[in-house]
Amino acid sequence: MLTCEFCGEELVLEEDMKTHLLLSHPENDMGEQSHDGEAEGRGGHSLVRPSSSPTPTTTIVDNHCKQAIGLSRSEGSERGVDNGNRFDTIVSPRTSNSTLESKEQITEAGGEFGGGRAVAIVVSTSSVSTGFLRSAQDSSRPTSRHCNADESVGVGSAEHTKVKQKRFSSPTKEKRFSCPMCALVCTDAFILQEHVELHLLEESPAEEAVLGATSSTEAASSSNSSGGKSYECPLCSVVCGDCYSLQEHVELHLDYGTATSAVSPGSDLRLARRLQEEEKQRRKEQEAKREAEEFKKLQRQFGVNGRGGYRKQMERTVEKAVSRGVMVHAHFHNKRDEMMEALASGVDDGRTRTQGVLGALYVYYQREARDCVHVWLSADTDHYYSSEGDKGWGCGYRNFQMLLSSLQRMEPYTTCLSEGSVPSIPQVQVLIEGAWREGLDPQGATHFNQRLQGTQAWIGATEIYALCTSLRVSARVLDFHQPTGPGDTHPRLFDWVKQYFSQTATSGARLPPRVVQTTQPPLYLQHQGHSRSIVGVEQKKNGSLCLLLLDPGCTPGDVRKLLSQDGSTVSTAVCRMRKFPGNLKHRQYQVVAVEGVLTPVEKQVSLSGS
Repeated sequence: MLTCEFCGEELVLEEDMKTHLLLSHPENDMGEQSHDGEAEGRGGHSLVRPSSSPTPTTTIVDNHCKQAIGLSRSEGSERGVDNGNRFDTIVSPRTSNSTLESKEQITEAGGEFGGGRAVAIVVSTSSVSTGFLRSAQDSSRPTSRHCNADESVGVGSAEHTKVKQKRFSSPTKEKRFSCPMCALVCTDAFILQEHVELHLLEESPAEEAVLGATSSTEAASSSNSSGGKSYECPLCSVVCGDCYSLQEHVELHLDYGTATSAVSPGSDLRLARRLQEEEKQRRKEQEAKREAEEFKKLQRQFGVNGRGGYRKQMERTVEKAVSRGVMVHAHFHNKRDEMMEALASGVDDGRTRTQGVLGALYVYYQREARDCVHVWLSADTDHYYSSEGDKGWGCGYRNFQMLLSSLQRMEPYTTCLSEGSVPSIPQVQVLIEGAWREGLDPQGATHFNQRLQGTQAWIGATEIYALCTSLRVSARVLDFHQPTGPGDTHPRLFDWVKQYFSQTATSGARLPPRVVQTTQPPLYLQHQGHSRSIVGVEQKKNGSLCLLLLDPGCTPGDVRKLLSQDGSTVSTAVCRMRKFPGNLKHRQYQVVAVEGVLTPVEKQVSLSGS
């Protein structure tokens, strides 16, 4: 049976008692003054009755009914109050044999300053021991009396029960003062003031310790792999295993002035300027590196990278063939001797030349290619291909040799050209340097630093023009600097080539033949990275044009297929020579056309015009 401490009603169930307290006693106070039987000013020792005491328990008060009886939660409200007051705590247990381990406590205090006392009812959701817990008076204050067993009120006695009921049901309403830091309620302002001062005394040392640690280290702790905590230095990001190591580390910073310099005025500005200078320097280095790479690329492209000229490249190529076992040492020495002899004479040894190409083309078009309405071919021209000494950079020299091989067979040019002798590539370089010394093409001379011998420098249309003018051969350079047809094609280039070859073949003839081999020399065709020779043009039945090109990159074996008696083999070789408008789609093209022989006066005019 459960007995209500306010009205004495007996109930069986705990839930019924809670409902009864909520509905019947919302106005009762639990903080009345104590009965007269309790002595005033009890001593400074608290008395705790053990759980094994045979006295019965008092009222059961749970946290569900705390609002109805004016109670609130509190942690640590068992502490006594100074100035002669004490707190009596009634512990209401759920079980009898347990320790005093309360996690939730409900307190209400009452008393007078100087002679009163505060009563706290403690309710635990866990198990607590039965009895009374009386707090002691502050040991620092002198006391007139001391608490003993004779002065205590026995739990369960009739006198104590009456006093408790009187205290709980007292109609007296006193003014209460709630603690702003905990749930304690006092009836005297001075008691509350001293109680709050106790709170402040307890919290001040802890706050000072936290603030001191924060300002000295500002360390960010993080969990490490072992499950502990690591502390990062705010000055250099070094991670320490514990706060003591971090403190010593930060003190080292302070001793050597690192922290002071890091936070000194203007440090951010100096850092920004330093970073800006570093970025500027890095950009300069990158730009210089890029320019150096581009310059080296141009040097390789124009053959002025210091790798030597025709002779050195020939020697390196032959030595590699010997090291790979492709060539025996005896053959190597023989080939080097032949090369040195040809270089000394200045005349091409003819090992890269293929003769009779235009005659073979004329025969082929007479028999085959019935889809062509007209075919115009240049004068007889020999094919020269790039050898081991000039592979990769000698196309301009080889095309000049093709042009020169055709001019030497024509009557008008025999007076200014030595018949039957085509100069070697090193000799062509010597002739171009001679043209520069005469004053031709000063811009080109400056570009190559007045020197071609012993280099792998590429030459183009302007160098061919200067060389022809120096040899008293009239030449003209035509620029097709942008596409004139759909798909970046150059139909105007094809039309001009047709006009060049057909102008002499159709003069005075009513019906020109289908295949014509003209007396016009081949055309030098230059575009970015390569040059070829135009030796003819086809006109199809639908009116489309197709150029016939001799390429220095073609090997003698491929070119000699034109001389074959097999029609299919010749057709295959001719197909490789054909270039339609869709095959010539470079941005710019230059054409060098030979137009006759210069007189000494005309040559002087050309020199003055340069």
